[in-house]
Amino acid sequence: MIYDLHSHTLASDGALSPAEFIAAAEQAGVDALAITDHDTVAGYSEWRALNKPSSVLVIPGIEFSTTWNGIGVHIVGLNINPASDAISSGSEMQLAARRERTSQIVERLRKAGLAVEEKALLEYAGTTAPGRPHIARYLVQQQLVKDESTAFKKYLGAGKAGDVKNLWANLATIIDWIRASGGTAVLAHPDKYQLTFSKLTRLSAEFAGLGGQAIEVISGQQLAATTERLARLAVAQGLLASVGSDFHQPGQPWAGLGRTGELPRGAAPVWDTWETRA
Repeated sequence: MIYDLHSHTLASDGALSPAEFIAAAEQAGVDALAITDHDTVAGYSEWRALNKPSSVLVIPGIEFSTTWNGIGVHIVGLNINPASDAISSGSEMQLAARRERTSQIVERLRKAGLAVEEKALLEYAGTTAPGRPHIARYLVQQQLVKDESTAFKKYLGAGKAGDVKNLWANLATIIDWIRASGGTAVLAHPDKYQLTFSKLTRLSAEFAGLGGQAIEVISGQQLAATTERLARLAVAQGLLASVGSDFHQPGQPWAGLGRTGELPRGAAPVWDTWETRA
């Protein structure tokens, strides 16, 4: 089976509606797909409300932002109960933080010399709680930067004016939300934090110690050596192994739906430990 357990719809910073998204997953041959929008289960809920048959097993999920030692990290919740009190209250807290973060980013961008209006940004994004990809696309649309890559390199990336990440719930709280909902807490795309292996080992050890259960051994297209290294880390920390494309939009082959590859031998798949809620 082809599993893809990290992906995004238009409900957060993806480009496809839930219906378009599932159709794309069907076309890509995905067997089991988790919708893990940032801080919301709206995309999954919209899909379920459509009550459409699909060859894809759709798994409820969410992706929460937090920090570890001042570094922004993401935690995916898989096979959650999207209607649980823990997810509902956690989602609202994170969305409120995201709204405040947007206001702070806008203020910082204005101080950096960019003519950004928060009301216009929110109207363009189509959400009251946009993420940095929404802001990057808005800056391109306003011709303030030439492309989204430049937006991140100059204004929104780590250490830049628009890098605001100290508003989120802490790591322990987010793990507790996910586990209280009956879900599995997964350390998302660990190779993307650009940590030394010793720091990544410390992060994964703390994550496991707080009740984290799995790590993304595969995140989209990555080197085989990276996959093997993360598989060994998962085994060493007693963590299950997850896979996901981190799909946001078509036309990004490094994050294509279902293009996750196979887990290395010895890594324990996260899907072997829970019953789906689809």
